[in-house]
Amino acid sequence: MTSNDWKEVVLEEVSYYGDEKIPSAEVTLDNYISTENMLPNKSGVGMASGLPTTKSVRRYKKGDILLSNIRPYFKKIWFATKNGGCSNDVLVIKNKDEKELDKKYLYYTLLQDNFFDYVTATSKGTKMPRGDKSAIMNYGIMLPPLNEQKAIANILSTLDEKIETNNQINEKLEEMAQALFKHWFVDFEFPNENGKPYKSSGGEMVESELGMIPKGWKIVTLEDLTSKFTTGLNPRKNFVLGKGENYYVTIKNMGNNQIYLDDKCDKIDNDAIKKINKRSDLKKGDLLFSGIGTIGRVYLIDETPENWNISESIFTLRPSKLISSEILYLLLLSEQLQGYAQQLASGSVQKGVRMRDLKAYKLAIPSNCLIEKFTELIRPLIRKNKYLEKENKRLKAIRDTLLPRLLSGEIRVPLDDEVLSEQN
Repeated sequence: MTSNDWKEVVLEEVSYYGDEKIPSAEVTLDNYISTENMLPNKSGVGMASGLPTTKSVRRYKKGDILLSNIRPYFKKIWFATKNGGCSNDVLVIKNKDEKELDKKYLYYTLLQDNFFDYVTATSKGTKMPRGDKSAIMNYGIMLPPLNEQKAIANILSTLDEKIETNNQINEKLEEMAQALFKHWFVDFEFPNENGKPYKSSGGEMVESELGMIPKGWKIVTLEDLTSKFTTGLNPRKNFVLGKGENYYVTIKNMGNNQIYLDDKCDKIDNDAIKKINKRSDLKKGDLLFSGIGTIGRVYLIDETPENWNISESIFTLRPSKLISSEILYLLLLSEQLQGYAQQLASGSVQKGVRMRDLKAYKLAIPSNCLIEKFTELIRPLIRKNKYLEKENKRLKAIRDTLLPRLLSGEIRVPLDDEVLSEQN
């Protein structure tokens, strides 16, 4: 094989923007894509939290490439696996000729950091930069013969399929853990002494300020369940952003049970870390809760951080002896607490929930015995979830290392006919 049969083209020669419209009434939470439910760092998409208010949206089809055109440095991209509609801030990129360009090969070409660096460098605007659609179409890509495109895409797809499988398993684990939490702590159907659901089996209930609760349970506040409840530190007058080798995590670097420590995360030096540690000395088992802007993201720390700490917009909660980290994690993610935080959020420019309001959240908790039983029940689920997240990080690192080398021709892949020739 030689790279003589590769050619360099610009995106416009082999692809175009899809601009077909469909009525908004045809999209659902499952197939509507906006910049909000596109996940950063090439992590695909999540479920939409709301439907569009416009009369129509842009149509996308299975096999199209969706690219968020706002703040391109967030690297939001998705290879569509179904049909649907998307907002005007999402670009739909289609290939012109399947005999010349493989869809998956195009997707992996655009998945490279080089592409996002290019889109960011050519974007327009400062506060909320947008990709320049004309400049994007002038992006240069290397195009090998179609059979080699497919072989390259196949290698990279294998890694992505494993990542997707892990994501699906994690979704199920999260659903199971949340369902168990609701069964025990909201519906009060924890197993009684005979292993039967407590409430529906006639378990004694008593009046409380929160309504009927199981006998023996007590009402506490979120503050009662924590031995430490604080925030990170604002850089203003405290330290300077942009120098050092440590990460300064803000809400933009935080997802549900995800912390993104990458080149888009602000950097701080060792003196800055020491200053934040005086307020928020993060430890294994602590919980993080985003309190400003995008409220309610939760992260369970499973390793004591050595080179990162958080901003003032994120709360740190350390569980007291009354509760475990795992239960506190599920409590913070629960529909009841999330709704409470959203309801109390205030602010004219950017909404936020005050610490004192969050501390005042009330709930009923059982005896230590039941706390321990529930923790034993859900701990394996959460550990498995964390393990798969770490595996996905490793797989993504391998993929992102291979991407530029495969797509530049530095590493060549054996093609089926050549393999057969060698075998003969």
